[in-house]
Amino acid sequence: MKIKTSITLERDVISAIDQQVEEYGSRSEFLEVAARRFLAQLEKEEKDRRDLDIINRRAIKLNREAEDVLDYQAAL
Repeated sequence: MKIKTSITLERDVISAIDQQVEEYGSRSEFLEVAARRFLAQLEKEEKDRRDLDIINRRAIKLNREAEDVLDYQAAL
């Protein structure tokens, strides 16, 4: 269900949107597509941040294990 809303944008942003309207059909459609893409990007960035946190937490443990194994190696 679509909900009508009103937003205020700088003139140069409106001009840039208007240059794309033909491809998207309307300002509203363009802005909806842009908002969905931006929201997807934010969601991906959050997922990537969580993944990086997991990798970093596990890396510390794996690095400790690797150092422990290296202690058992004979010097060359």
